[in-house]
Amino acid sequence: MVSTYFKIVFRNTKKHPLYVMINIFGLAVGMAVSILILLFVKHELSYDKYHENSDRIVRVSRAWFNQDGEISLHLGHAAPPFGPLIKSDFGDDVEQTVRFFNFNPLVKYNDDAFVEERFFFADPEVFEVFSWKLLEGKSDVLGQFSDAIILTETMAKKYFGNENPIGKTLELELVGNRVPFQVRGLMEDVPDNSHFQVDFLASMRPVNDFYGGEEQMMQNYGSNNFSTYLLLAEGVKAEVLEAKLPELIDRHMGENQAGVPASKGTQLFLWPLTDIHLHSNLDSEIEPNGNIDYVYVYLAVALFILLIACINFMNLSTARSSLRSMEVGLRKVMGADRSGLVRQFMGESFVLAFIALVFAVILVFVFLPVFANFTDKALSFNLIKNPEYLFGLLGLALFVGLISGSYPALFLSGFTPSKVLKGVFKAGSGHKQFRSALVTGQFAISVMLIVAVLVVISQLNFMQSKDLGFKKDDLVVLPANQNITGNYLILKDRLENHPGIREVSISSRVPSGRLLDSQGASAEVNGELSQVNVRIADIHVAHNFTQTFGIPIVAGRTFDYLQATDSTEAFVLNEAAIRAIGWSSPEEAVGKQFNYGGRKGYVTGVMKDFHFESLHQPIVPIVFMISVDRSNLVTIKIDAEKKEETLAYLKEEWQQLRPDYPFDPLFVDEGFNRQYEAENKVKTIFTFFAGLAVLISILGLLGLTTFETEQRTREIGIRKVMGAETFNIVTLLGKDFMKLVFFGFLIAVPISWYGMSQWLEDFAFRIGISWQVFLIAGLVAGLIAAVTVSGQAIKAALANPVKSIKNE
Repeated sequence: MVSTYFKIVFRNTKKHPLYVMINIFGLAVGMAVSILILLFVKHELSYDKYHENSDRIVRVSRAWFNQDGEISLHLGHAAPPFGPLIKSDFGDDVEQTVRFFNFNPLVKYNDDAFVEERFFFADPEVFEVFSWKLLEGKSDVLGQFSDAIILTETMAKKYFGNENPIGKTLELELVGNRVPFQVRGLMEDVPDNSHFQVDFLASMRPVNDFYGGEEQMMQNYGSNNFSTYLLLAEGVKAEVLEAKLPELIDRHMGENQAGVPASKGTQLFLWPLTDIHLHSNLDSEIEPNGNIDYVYVYLAVALFILLIACINFMNLSTARSSLRSMEVGLRKVMGADRSGLVRQFMGESFVLAFIALVFAVILVFVFLPVFANFTDKALSFNLIKNPEYLFGLLGLALFVGLISGSYPALFLSGFTPSKVLKGVFKAGSGHKQFRSALVTGQFAISVMLIVAVLVVISQLNFMQSKDLGFKKDDLVVLPANQNITGNYLILKDRLENHPGIREVSISSRVPSGRLLDSQGASAEVNGELSQVNVRIADIHVAHNFTQTFGIPIVAGRTFDYLQATDSTEAFVLNEAAIRAIGWSSPEEAVGKQFNYGGRKGYVTGVMKDFHFESLHQPIVPIVFMISVDRSNLVTIKIDAEKKEETLAYLKEEWQQLRPDYPFDPLFVDEGFNRQYEAENKVKTIFTFFAGLAVLISILGLLGLTTFETEQRTREIGIRKVMGAETFNIVTLLGKDFMKLVFFGFLIAVPISWYGMSQWLEDFAFRIGISWQVFLIAGLVAGLIAAVTVSGQAIKAALANPVKSIKNE
């Protein structure tokens, strides 16, 4: 039976190679895209599930609320006391806790020195919570030895080659001091599908000492730099424990100065470990996470392209029905029933689907490395190590064969033999309308993808070209240390003597970063000093910060070196802070009393609102104050015409100021561009897949047009003999197809508008979707379709009418 299906497919391929090749190519591409995206989705959904107790591990996050009860800041980190307190207060619910403190120290061994970003100080219970495999050493070494450090295999090879790392000493630079750590453990590399990667685990004791000892650290609720994880007891639900946490906050943090319970201003939330990667995109994360919305988008794109390929198959099969009508009639006369014919046509469909699957698998092996590199994921398509993939491929082929072959099989098997054999068979209008609906659907999908591409490109262009409110170009940011901050003015004078350097400043954060620091504030409003009930982020700066970044002052003045009290009492706020506090205008705020944290002073000036963070975020209230000792980033305004020369000079200077450290400057404009990497990837994927969708649709349209012109060859010849012009014939053949493209466009407009409007909601500053976007998408789809249809129509119209009339 199966061999018969192969023979029929082979015979049809010889007779009508164009149609068979279009079907196989479309199905192969559709399946290849689906396989690649499914591999990506499988990887995304697998994050952190390799841990033995992944279903019982949760992460603690901390949020702050403004006076309206809305979250003003939500961190994926928490203060150091919370983990131990949750364990001690709810011991029946929590089996174990562990905290991580991420640090980027300089790690040195002999002459090798590297800045390590995946370095964590960790509690000794880490291996009780996480299922990372320890190859050498004991799991409790982080608790036994204050100088203990555990390496991954990759790091051991990086520093020690093939030598045994156990017992070796690494030198770390911590807060300006060189501290020796002994390697006391070796662990396997953390799997790629982890929401954060670890290269080093060190004892938490040095962190305790930095905070003034364990007792002081357990009273510090302001340093929210600890990634805290809980291993829940069997049967405990995270949401039940989470509901108990406000009472823990009130019990240990008490009330604020106004007598309001602490839990009214801040709360703790619990995140299931396996949800973090795709569902947690908070204001601070250990590493950037994925996004479940993009997973849905990629799945939708894969389904769209697969559907377009299946639609091609259905359209070409039903359109060519007349070529097989005699075969069906004869089979029925010879005794074949409809169910047998359905099995035959479905069998042919499955054979074509499996042939296309072979080509799809080849395409996957060819393009998987490129796709894996683009997504930055360790994707694998090893059929030997993952035999379950074979069942997935089988299921995919069966699904495609069923979807693409069901309607043609039912349609072809329903022919009436008497009409077919008499030569009076004609497909009903309902079937033609269904085929038209399929073509319309194809082009609706194509237009939707084109609209998506245009909107993403427009939003990216908007973000990258929008005036941010300051001069972001030619600003170089370099990390500082205590030596640099302690001698900042001397360094500033020396650097500014270079002809390529225009300005040097220092700050705790720079634009393109996140505004994560804040303290309590009070302000003089209507003659009274009252508490400010909104979060105001703080930036510690040098006197010339506004000049370096080119930020306009709209009222009052900026900081002044000649005003001695500016270093201890002056505050400069942005316009958003003025509005949030309740002053009617920037001018009113100048000179008013303002207290922030432990500093008391007054407002000296108001700067114009500018975008400190990416355009995903709204402009929030910010206060700027002088505090060089809390600033660790040096910003240097350079002359663009002397860029290379100036960077070479800065590299030489920094190697003297920070020996062993790599020279790794950040350009502020590049920092902003990095914020939009996810959107750039979406643009690339949409562009590529939209191109594929249009290509497959055009191939299907080409096949349909070719068939239609072949079927009407004699009619075209007669019309030409009767005086019809080429233009009339082209219009005759093309108008029906162009109507379908137009209807597809009408369907696509509202759907694509709604979908892209939802996508744009993720941006605080965004474009509006203009009618030009839909017009361009419609014109692109229409033009491509017109060229395809008219090409075949013109070929038929220019044919010799005598030969055309003799055709039948």
